Amino acid sequence: MEEIGSPPETTNLVDAQATRTQETHGNPAPLIPTSRLERLLRERVLRRSSKSYHSLEESRDSNGDLDISGNSNDLYLSDGDKGYQDEDMFEGNAFGKHLTDGLEKQDVRVPKQRLLVVANRLPVSAIRKDDDSWGLEISVGGLVSALLGINEFEARWIGWAGVNVPDEVGQRSLTKALAEKRCIPVFLDEEIVHQYYNGYCNNILWPLFHYLGLPQEDRLATTRSFQSQFAAYKEANQMFADVVNAHYREGDVVWCHDYHLMFLPKCLKDYNRKMKVGWFLHTPFPSSEIHRTLPSRSELLRSVLAADLVGFHTYDYARHFVSACTRILGLEGTPDGVEDQGKLTRVAAFPIGIDSERFIRALELDVVKAHMKQLKERFAGRKVMLGVDRLDMIKGIPQKILAFEKFLEENPVWRDKVVLVQIAVPTRTDVPEYQKLSSQVHEIVGRINGRFGSLTAVPIHHLDRSLEFHELCALYAVTDVALVTSLRDGMNLVSYEFVACQASKKGVLILSEFAGAAQSLGAGAILVNPWNITEVASSIGYALTMPADEREKRHRHNFTHVSTHTSQEWAETFVSELNDTVVEAQLRIRQIPPLLPKGDAVERYIHSNNRLLILGFNATLTEPVDTLGRRIDQFKEMELKLHQDLKEPLRRLCEDPKTTIIVLSGSDRNVLDENFGGYNLWLAAEHGMFLRRTTGDWMTTMPENLNMDWVDSVKHVFEYFTERTPRSHFELRETSLVWNYKYADIEFGKLQSKDLLQHLWTGPISNASVDVVQGSRSVEVRAVGVTKGAAIDRILGEIVHHSHVEAPIDYVLCVGHFLPKDEDIYSFFEPELPTGPAPSARAKIANPLNRFASNSTGVAAFCRKAPLPIPSPDTRANSFLGNGNWWSRMRERMTVHEGSSVLDLRGENYFSCAVGRKRSSARYLLGSSTEVVELLKELTACQP
Repeated sequence: MEEIGSPPETTNLVDAQATRTQETHGNPAPLIPTSRLERLLRERVLRRSSKSYHSLEESRDSNGDLDISGNSNDLYLSDGDKGYQDEDMFEGNAFGKHLTDGLEKQDVRVPKQRLLVVANRLPVSAIRKDDDSWGLEISVGGLVSALLGINEFEARWIGWAGVNVPDEVGQRSLTKALAEKRCIPVFLDEEIVHQYYNGYCNNILWPLFHYLGLPQEDRLATTRSFQSQFAAYKEANQMFADVVNAHYREGDVVWCHDYHLMFLPKCLKDYNRKMKVGWFLHTPFPSSEIHRTLPSRSELLRSVLAADLVGFHTYDYARHFVSACTRILGLEGTPDGVEDQGKLTRVAAFPIGIDSERFIRALELDVVKAHMKQLKERFAGRKVMLGVDRLDMIKGIPQKILAFEKFLEENPVWRDKVVLVQIAVPTRTDVPEYQKLSSQVHEIVGRINGRFGSLTAVPIHHLDRSLEFHELCALYAVTDVALVTSLRDGMNLVSYEFVACQASKKGVLILSEFAGAAQSLGAGAILVNPWNITEVASSIGYALTMPADEREKRHRHNFTHVSTHTSQEWAETFVSELNDTVVEAQLRIRQIPPLLPKGDAVERYIHSNNRLLILGFNATLTEPVDTLGRRIDQFKEMELKLHQDLKEPLRRLCEDPKTTIIVLSGSDRNVLDENFGGYNLWLAAEHGMFLRRTTGDWMTTMPENLNMDWVDSVKHVFEYFTERTPRSHFELRETSLVWNYKYADIEFGKLQSKDLLQHLWTGPISNASVDVVQGSRSVEVRAVGVTKGAAIDRILGEIVHHSHVEAPIDYVLCVGHFLPKDEDIYSFFEPELPTGPAPSARAKIANPLNRFASNSTGVAAFCRKAPLPIPSPDTRANSFLGNGNWWSRMRERMTVHEGSSVLDLRGENYFSCAVGRKRSSARYLLGSSTEVVELLKELTACQP
């Protein structure tokens, strides 16, 4: 999530690289990219040109050691396997050629950025030999394979080593051994691992994210077990965070991986708000209807949203995540991600790849060629079909084998001409569900082999084990048809590996549409629904008989994608987007006002003689609404009530003769009477169109020529859409109508609001003098010029006219959760700036106030000829506004009778605060009504 104050020297990687390039060439500085896309494209060019240049001088080590920094060879390469050189990526590109030429002239090495990869498991497993000696074995997994080829960053891997180490001697020795592999261990005890990993991760999150649903709770003890697992999950995430914090350096990028660490972004941001944090999910993310069944749904979503960038394999997964945040948390989904009161968490799709060159080079090795020769001899005269999967419920192995059985049944001619090799790597062998799956697969394989096999050959070769890398490459290379029938899969890199090894064979890929890889390889593969056995069987027949030219075209399409969208490109793109997200955050933050300096506000309040407090009502003085789980009690929330903790502070402030309080709200008069009838203050209802002191009667401040003929036609439209939008409602006020769909289905409500607006503009209000004000979940139609800012001058005129004011107003506190249309009230009191530098772009407020002619004696004293700019935060904080000239000019605009008794306001005595709105023209921010309560209590405490 974007935060205030990220250090510029550690965030703008694009500008830093651009500067280094300029120094290399000795050329004048080029134009600085202004848009996000320009910055990303420029960094991509710089990164690729640097890579192309350095690849001419460097080759990878081939000693077989694991080094995730990218300075070592890959996981599976033999000692004889040599590195490769990238081709010039800028041939025919003038800018790229110029940049490459400059790099050839000088050896300017761009310093590598530190990347902290945080995952549940380290890329190595530790085996204890004695008290202070450890053996390290390489782990196998998609994430490990994807990240091993990265050499653009100085990487460190943080995770659990897969072993319990309770003693300090063992922990120190293991830490030292792992340090040589650029790995940092997180030590988890057996109970935490059982509850966190085996419990919450594998028993709750993993099934849910793969659409298998939550386990059934058949007794209360199961519920308590789930609660303890969730507690262990949060504890384990905090332990990971503690290790990251201990090794973090300013400017590092922290990349958190997978569902095991959904709480980690929040833990890291709580420690250091400036830390660059990305989170990537390697599984599917389910639809919001599935995710909302999770008891801890909201906590997990908000924890992930603490990250600056959230990544998924496909757009579908990203869309589901944004939808979950919208429907469950009630946040705003945008094309860029999820926005929460001006803070944007960027959400995007980053399809993972493989190091395709590793597989291509492996095919040239003698050991692989020998394996290929053996396999060709073994399966001579038969087409080879291949399945490589973990033995898991989501991989669709039974469905695959049943489809193959149906194919053999319907095509007898193929029974001795095709063989299916199924590699099923055992996992979680101690879990009863997996044991049952294994038995089921073995039973189906035995039945098919017994039915269609012979003494010399069987149609299915089933292996319950993994293969060594060279054996796997050879098997990929001799395969004619690869069969991937996942029922639900985050990506499935087996399909990528198969394509990378098919340069000679040009085999066909049959791919499940429920695998993430279908989004990338769908054009070249044959997509199938694995649940449709008939469809899969038919696809097998089509693949086996596909013409050579079609196989060539399909393979060429897939191979181009696999060879260009590599694991290194995936990682570099993610980190590049993460760096730029922080840059974009800094640009957005410049438009966000700072938090209210409460101490300063209270100090100025104490030393003032006549104070004016203008307070909004809804979301300002009301009880905060807990929308964490989006189970909103619509009936209670619609009934606006004054915050319980505000009643006593508000009463004491109202009793202060030096303080005048105005509650300015869009609500109608009855609502304000019910909540504030017992206080000595002023009430301004319907955006200030109605006014009264609580000791007097209501009066109107509406202009005499206000036309309300449009009300009936707009009312009919609002009634129509209320009937057709469940849980929506509309309010009929005396000067406006409001249709509210806050409690309706969010997406349906938005569609209905668009339809409503289109109908209004083309019908009832096409020629009416009205303003249409769109809130986050509402549409309001009001007469032109009805805003809080336009009404405040008339309100103050009435207050001065009906009150005995002994001193000019020298302190104003204006606090509210106002719509943008009503934020002109913030600029009303802004004094003119003295001669000097122009205020910041954020501080310039366009304020075309509509001032109405009125007979009120106070109006002339407050009408202004032009909108006044807001001082920048620095000017407000560091300078004392010399407004003597301003006050003299104001007095010229006032009546002689009231000029000296109305307003004598200096810039540092004016505090405008938006409540819960990060994008505002107010000077300052308050987070919620709870902070308003704290502020008013502090003001009350300083009274004599």
